[in-house]
Parts: sequence; structure tokens; C-alpha cells
Amino acid sequence: MTVLPTTGASTPPSASSAVPPRRGGRLARCAAAAVLAAGALAATASPATAGPAATAADAAPGGTYQQVTGFGANPGNLAMYAYTPAGLPAGAPLVVALHGCVQTANDYYRNSGWTKFADLYGFAVVFPQTGSANNSLSCFSWFDASKDGRGSGEAESVVEMVTKARSLYGSDSHRVFVTGLSAGGGMAADLLADYPDVFAGGAIDSGLPAHCATTQSTASGCQNTDQRLTPAQWGDKVRRAYPGYAGPWPRVAIWQGSADTTVKPVNATELRDQWTDVWGIGQNASATRSLPGSTTQSVYNDANGRAAVALYSVAGMSHGLAVSPGSGADQCGATGSYFLNTICSSYYTAQFWGLDGGGSTTPSLPAPTGLNATATGPDAVALTWQAVTGAASYAVYRDGVRVAGPSTASYTDTGLSTGTTYTYTVAAVDAAGTEGARSVAVTASTGGSAPQCFTDNNYNQVKAGRATQSGGLTYALGSGQGMGLWNTFTTHTLKQTGPGYFVLADGQC
Repeated sequence: MTVLPTTGASTPPSASSAVPPRRGGRLARCAAAAVLAAGALAATASPATAGPAATAADAAPGGTYQQVTGFGANPGNLAMYAYTPAGLPAGAPLVVALHGCVQTANDYYRNSGWTKFADLYGFAVVFPQTGSANNSLSCFSWFDASKDGRGSGEAESVVEMVTKARSLYGSDSHRVFVTGLSAGGGMAADLLADYPDVFAGGAIDSGLPAHCATTQSTASGCQNTDQRLTPAQWGDKVRRAYPGYAGPWPRVAIWQGSADTTVKPVNATELRDQWTDVWGIGQNASATRSLPGSTTQSVYNDANGRAAVALYSVAGMSHGLAVSPGSGADQCGATGSYFLNTICSSYYTAQFWGLDGGGSTTPSLPAPTGLNATATGPDAVALTWQAVTGAASYAVYRDGVRVAGPSTASYTDTGLSTGTTYTYTVAAVDAAGTEGARSVAVTASTGGSAPQCFTDNNYNQVKAGRATQSGGLTYALGSGQGMGLWNTFTTHTLKQTGPGYFVLADGQC
């Protein structure tokens, strides 16, 4: 697994390194090969120590960042760092954030933006760290069956960190989440499969499907090519990780740049297939919307209308974690090597997980009743509900993501896609900012035409800008789904589900 263009450095670059080009090229491809060739998985010794230990200078205003020792047997030879906001209450959520190759916990702490929302929403963040003693490029071993399975290696070390954090901070065992970049994303996916009883949700950023590879020699294939597995076959990889487990399953966010040449966009499609199958839902999005940074969000709802899987495709972004420096509510992070200035992925992931609800575990206000949603045009839905006594404002959720906080019992949601069905819930918020129980979900469909379909041969699909070709093969633009040979003899139907985003829809239109 690769993140940075280097062939064997054991000392990571600092978080202030220059931002790499947004579109991957020869260096990124060479880096991928270098990582797979390096393969130095050491069986030695002392806990991983790549990068400097935390210092007083690393403490963010109002919080503390420090190394935590003595967190368990540590079979994966990892180091544990943690950030805790000032005044963190017991019963708060916990987020585990895994760095990419040739990065450190410190890099992820400084650049990813997670500490901003830890302070704002009230939760602790654990930053596991591997090092060159485990892998020559300090990659988490997402591709090694002896290190990424339940009860073994690095996966077990991370779970021991969760146990330690819960003991230290009193974290809510039902609200533990894991996220990671690249190799860290691959490990995050493995952890969600191995420990669905530990993690309530996850986010895989420029990463791989759970247990795609079981040896280092097969890792490159996962990174670069369509594995041509059905959703059920992908889902089986999750189900086999913890045999007999019947749910509930984690809610999964998937982030992918459309111009990523290190971990090809098809991995996001495979992740989507994997986790929608695990949830027992279809692969057609329940709703799509456009976000900042040329990002398209596709949401896949469970049987109760709650978002279970979300796919975020960032048009034009190469390999890295999406950040958006600034002071805005939806901005976060700092640019650096493989921290790319596009959109604050940590903000939208925290929203998707519901972390913006604060640290309260018991809603103080009842759920609003009488929620009604009515489309008022091709791009707007009007919402009304019964006012709740004691409510200072309301939280409006569209497809499981908070979109507004009106002070009255009504809201008009605008800027929507035409011909699309949206699911809404509403919660009352008291004067202290504590969010109550959410209402029963309702749906509304905007007017206008449904997403447009295009049936043509692969050559013409590429010529029309609905697909791309590489090495004589064709891939749907945005989703990266494999379409076969780039010629006039292979024909497929593509459905446009968002700006610059197409999915295979053979026989569906």
C-alpha cells in the first residue's frame, strides 16, 4: 500500500511538506510498486516509534494530545496517541484515526481536522501509529492475514487501544468509530469487518475493501484493478471475518478521488458493493447531492430510511485525504503531503456518524410529530412539523445528514437534484444545544426528469465524456466501475446520478 512518493524512507516528512499535485502520475505509480516490493514486515520488537513523540507544542487550544502507554499486550507492535478536549464528559463518543504510509500519528493529528470536531462536538480521538519496524514505509498491514484479522496483530492492538481509551475517558462503548487514509483506510475496513461489535461506524478514505488482499503479493491487484466480484462475494469477505455475527452492522462512509492513480476509483465502487450487501440493501443510491469541492455524495438507506452507506466521490482529486483549511463550520485541516485542499471530509464524516449531536446519551426532548415533506419544484422540498415545547431550535436531517437548524417548525430545503427522492427526519434542540430524539422519517420526490441513462459502445462512452480509458480498458466516470475493453463492440448503459458521476445500469433503464 502506498501513500507518499518515496521508496524506503524510515523517517516521515513533516506535516508542513508541500502539497503534492492533485492528479497522480508517474511518481505515485512508482510509489505503489515500491511499497509492494519493500515488504519488510518485521517480527522484532519495541513498539513502533516512527516520528517524534508528542510534546507540549502539540496541544491544541483547550485539549491535550499525548502518547498513551501500557494499553495491552500489543501484538501488532503499534504506538498509541490520543487527543482529548478539555472537560470531556463520560459517555462521549470515541474516534480512531489511522494514518497512511510514511506518515505518523502526529501528521494525522495536525492535518486531518479531527481535533476541531472533537472540541466542537465533544469526543476523544485515538491516533494509532505503526512504523518502519513493521513495514519499511510505515504502512498498516491491511494486506496481511496474520495482522489484520480478529484477535491478531495490528487489528487486535487497535482494539486494545479502544479498551484503554474507554477506561481512561469513560467513552460510550456504543459510539466508537474508525477512519483511515489509504493503508490506514484499508485497515479501517478490515477492523469494521473484524469487530462490528466494537465499531458503530467507519470511514475509508482512498482505501480498499475489507480483506481484499490476504498477502502482500496480491495487494497491487486490489489497488489497481477491478476484482470482478459480485456484491455478495464482497459481502462474504466481511461475514467471514467474524463468523456467526448477525448485526447490527457499522455505518460506512467511503471517500475517493476520481483522479486517484494509486488506489483506483473502482475500489470505492467495490467498497460500496461490499457494505450495501452486508446491510442487505441495493446498490442503487437512495439519494445523491452535490457538496463543496466538486464532491458528489451518494447515500444508500437501510430499510428504515436511515443512511447506512455513503459514497463521496471528489472529482479531480488524486490520492489523499480531503481537507479544506479555514474557519468555516464545514472547513477543517491543513494541507500537506497527501492532505488535499478540496472538502473537509472529517466534517461530513462526523455528520454522517451523527457526532454533531454532542456527548449526551439521553435525549432531553421528545421527537417532533406530524412531519410533512412536500416537493415545491424540481429542486426544493418544504418541511413542516408540530412544534416541541422547550425547543430552542430544530435539527433537520436529509438522508441521515444534518442540513439545517431552523428556529421555527418549518424549513424549505433547496438546491436539490431533480427527479430524486429524499428522506427527512427532524429533532428538537434545547437551549443548551442538546438534541432530542428524531422524528419518524418521511420522504419526498423532487419534480423533473429522473437521472438520465446513456446506452452506447465503450468507445463512444469515452468519447462523450461519460467514461475514461486506461490500458485498453474502460471505466465509468466518477464511480470507476469497470466496463471492459475500450472498443466499439462492447456496449453498456450508464446512468448519470450526479455531476460527472456515472454508474453501470445495464438492464435498469
